[in-house]
Amino acid sequence: MILPSKHIAADRALLTIGAEILILLERPRTASYVWDVLRRKREHGRVFGYDWFILALDLLFMLGAIEYKGGSLTRSQS
Repeated sequence: MILPSKHIAADRALLTIGAEILILLERPRTASYVWDVLRRKREHGRVFGYDWFILALDLLFMLGAIEYKGGSLTRSQS
């Protein structure tokens, strides 16, 4: 689930989705903005659900890669 495996394709792994989220966070963004951009970006590829998006955000938060400040997601400075 976190990493690609025999049953989880690389583009559906939470780490891959998390990396795509981090790329979009070059500046603070709302979660809904990030979700909309990812959904549009993947219209022609393998689509994942909102639950996978939230799990990827949870993973990034637990790893200390993102923070939630003032209603926006930001990359952690550390």
